[in-house]
Amino acid sequence: MDRLYTPWRYDYVSGGPAGDGCVFCDCLESGDDAVEHVLHRSRHWYVILNRFPYNSGHLLLVLNRHAGSLIDCTAEELADLSPLLQAMETALRRAYDPGGVNCGYNGGAGAGAGIPDHFHVHMLPRWRGDTNFMTVVGDTRIMPRTLAQTDADLRPLLAELLEGAGL
Repeated sequence: MDRLYTPWRYDYVSGGPAGDGCVFCDCLESGDDAVEHVLHRSRHWYVILNRFPYNSGHLLLVLNRHAGSLIDCTAEELADLSPLLQAMETALRRAYDPGGVNCGYNGGAGAGAGIPDHFHVHMLPRWRGDTNFMTVVGDTRIMPRTLAQTDADLRPLLAELLEGAGL
């Protein structure tokens, strides 16, 4: 039997080292968008690559303040949500021509949220056959693009799509 070692995923599967803060709040304060893979910042949200993606191109739209759920969002935050999600989907479709797109959020730990206390929405491209025997048998995902490659694919598209939008 072959083994594929992925030590970089240990923090994710083990729950990670217990930090004092919120990873999304820490990212907001980091100031290094290239290192954090923050693709776009707006007045209420930021778009970031998921560090532990389900597929290449797995994006997160993260609220710029620490709030736990959709019902905690203000009217202004909600007004900006849809055009940002639309830009994200457009960028994914232009970059990767997927067969479909999944978009959603997990509202609380009981719904599967890995970070239940900071509201964020997942969006990822999907293709027929993107789940294969490695996922089922080996509990391992095969990523055709690195985070750096995905960043280079999507950052300029989001910049183009959101230029002049006030978001």
